[in-house]
Amino acid sequence: MATKNRLRVSASRSLNVDSNPVKSRILLSLPSAEWHKIHPRLEFVPLKVSRVVHEAGETIKSGYFVNTGMMSVLAVQPDGKSVEVGLIGNEGFVGLPLLVGYSTSPTRVVTQGDGGAYRCDARVLQQLLRESPELQQQLQRFAQQLAMQTTQIAACNRLHEVEERLARWILMSADRIHSEQLPLTQEFLSQMLGTRRSSVTVAAGALQKAGLISYGRGNIAILNRKKLEEAACDCYRIVQQQLKDWEAETRPARG
Repeated sequence: MATKNRLRVSASRSLNVDSNPVKSRILLSLPSAEWHKIHPRLEFVPLKVSRVVHEAGETIKSGYFVNTGMMSVLAVQPDGKSVEVGLIGNEGFVGLPLLVGYSTSPTRVVTQGDGGAYRCDARVLQQLLRESPELQQQLQRFAQQLAMQTTQIAACNRLHEVEERLARWILMSADRIHSEQLPLTQEFLSQMLGTRRSSVTVAAGALQKAGLISYGRGNIAILNRKKLEEAACDCYRIVQQQLKDWEAETRPARG
C-alpha cells in the first residue's frame, strides 16, 4: 500500500516542464502528490555559458533545479578574485540558503557551458517546502553533499599540485554534465582552480602528453578515464566514495 501512495515521478520519463523533459534528480525523486503540487510553480529557463545565476551578497530571487549543464560555486574575494568551491549538475539545486530562511547568497554561482534549469520564485519555494516534506529532505541531503564537496575542494586547493587538481576537476565536471567532452578555455580553468593561466597550460600539457586528455581550442576531451583518475588527487575518490556511502544509506530496503 505504501508503494502505491509513494509512486515516484521517475517511473515516468515523459514528464515535462514547458515542454522540456525533466532530468533533475531531485524533482524525479518526488512522490507524485508533491510533484503535482510543485510542477505548476516551475519555469524552465535556458542557461548560457558564464551566466551569473546568483551574485555573492545579493538577494536570492529564485531557486534553480539544475536540469542539464553544470554550475560553478565561487568564493569571491574583496579584490574581485575568485576560486571555485563547488560544482552542481542535475543532481542538485542552486539557492540552498532559502531552505533555512536566508535571502542572500554567500557565493557567486555561474553556469559552465549551455544548459537549463527549472526556476522557482524564492517565496513560492519557501511555501512549497512547508507543504512538501520529501522535497525538503531531498534539498537538505543535497546541502550536506555540497558542503562535503566544498570542504574537500578547499583542502584540495591548499594541499595538492595544479596537475592533480586539474585532473580532479575534469573528472568532477564530466560526471555532472554526463559527457567526456568539456568546452573550457585556459582562462576559465585558471579562474576555477584559483591559479595562473600559465600553470594551467603546463598542467594540461602534461596530461595531454601522457595521453589522458586532448586539449585545444577551448575544449577538453577525456581519452583515458582510468588513467586520469589515477592522476587525480585523492579528493576525487574521497568525494565519490562518500556520495556512494550516503546513497547506500538512503536506498529503500528491498523485500
